[in-house]
Amino acid sequence: MLPLEGLTVIAVEQAVAAPFCSSRLADAGAHVIKIERPEGDFARGYDHAAKGQSSYFVWLNRGKDSAVVDLATKEGRDELERLIASADVLLQNLKPGSMDKLGFTRERLRADYPKLIICTISGYGDDGPYAHRKAYDLLIQAESGLASITGGPESASRVGMSIVDVATGATAHAAILEALIGRGRTGQGADIRISMFDVMADWLTVPLLNAEAGNPPKRLGLAHPSIAPYGVFTSKDGKDILISIQSEREWKKLCSDVLRQPDLATDPRLCSGVERVKNRAYTDKIVADIFGSLTRDDLLEHLASADIAFAEVNTMEDLSQHPHLRRIEVDTPNGKVTYPAPAAIVVGDDRRYGAVPGIGDKRK
Repeated sequence: MLPLEGLTVIAVEQAVAAPFCSSRLADAGAHVIKIERPEGDFARGYDHAAKGQSSYFVWLNRGKDSAVVDLATKEGRDELERLIASADVLLQNLKPGSMDKLGFTRERLRADYPKLIICTISGYGDDGPYAHRKAYDLLIQAESGLASITGGPESASRVGMSIVDVATGATAHAAILEALIGRGRTGQGADIRISMFDVMADWLTVPLLNAEAGNPPKRLGLAHPSIAPYGVFTSKDGKDILISIQSEREWKKLCSDVLRQPDLATDPRLCSGVERVKNRAYTDKIVADIFGSLTRDDLLEHLASADIAFAEVNTMEDLSQHPHLRRIEVDTPNGKVTYPAPAAIVVGDDRRYGAVPGIGDKRK
């Protein structure tokens, strides 16, 4: 028996953040009923990368029922009310105020269904000057300052995947699970409100505190603002390898076993992490020169034997063939699709993942 079997989740959702959350609830056994407008979630049309279907939709909607409900009609609103009345969780990320206009205020729902857990995802929350702004992933990356610390020195940059949406969905997932535990103790539901801006502000605490202390982070690409050497260096045969030196012990091992210059460890310009950061250009040049004289295979062998933390700078093609990549296979309307498995492994729990629904499809 899966942990959430017997629970029903009504997901009035679209795009990425809420579907990320509800897909994880479905994975754990919850009966997730995805409410779709007659034309379907607009995320169905984001791309055609998964056998002619949206990669986003196929990733984030496995194991759900699709219920076509036209909330513009009284019949549709009555149907949603019927579904909510028998649900454990109501998750929604429509435009702020949309559910209220349809007659589904959280205050009314909490009064009518005291055991119901309601989770509302929005861009900026209920209050404040930006509360009614539209918000999408990249807009919040920009507004929160995340883009300002991402990329290289030449310009700010988008994080290369929907980091705000995924972070928000993961936050909602954790909050709903907390509320379910709480309901098991008290019998009472909850009214959870999560804003994308708040999620990213929380995640940006470290760069924010450094900026407020007078040390605003600089965009360094694949380098670290307060550790050196911590970045990408290129081998003789043109392969990019990222190394991370976190302690003086590791620095000494790098000097002796990889750079083959143990005396560097006592060079006054390199003898501590603070000095190496202060003299970053010198530090990086020494490492770059040695790395550039060795092949990729030699470097990986030396780094591994010295127990230095390293990674290759891979592409999506590399990830596709990566020896550590775990995959799951799901049924979709256009056939089976494989993609990365959820990260959590529960020993002894051999999960099976439900099909991705077409518009109006129910679980088999």
